[in-house]
Amino acid sequence: MTDLTDFGRIAATDSGLCVAISTRADGSAQASVVNAGVIEHPVTGRPSVALVAAGGSRKLGNWRQRAHATLVARSGWQWCAVEGAVDIIGPDDVRPDIDAERLRVLLREIFVAAGGTHDDWDAYDRVMAKERRAAVVVAAERVYSNWIAAATSGPRTPVRLRSSVRASGSAPG
Repeated sequence: MTDLTDFGRIAATDSGLCVAISTRADGSAQASVVNAGVIEHPVTGRPSVALVAAGGSRKLGNWRQRAHATLVARSGWQWCAVEGAVDIIGPDDVRPDIDAERLRVLLREIFVAAGGTHDDWDAYDRVMAKERRAAVVVAAERVYSNWIAAATSGPRTPVRLRSSVRASGSAPG
């Protein structure tokens, strides 16, 4: 069974780079490449996937209107997706149970969970505040991947789909 451990492992192979998908008002998907990592939800304590988004970004605006996201991490042919409800916590999305100091620390925690490091945390904090960055926390309501269990407790192997088109461009006969 696929879980957030798989997502975190796969995302970590490429500095937490993932595709984040929000939904536009017309129902179409809007995709962005982001850095994301696995954290405990700052309010519920449940394992979740989180990222830091710029205050004026389209994805953040979409999530404010339609609070559901899909994030996909990949490494080579391996991938893992997480879908779920979005909680936004930031200077423009204030929660009574998260004060300014907790938000400052939360943004750092997400950055580190997504594979980030920093030599000057004070400078990092200033940039986060100036850009009105927000924490986006995605509940892991659905987690799935292209991994299958080789046996009940055996190792996982990636599923590789075979193309029906040969290198020459002709279909197999």
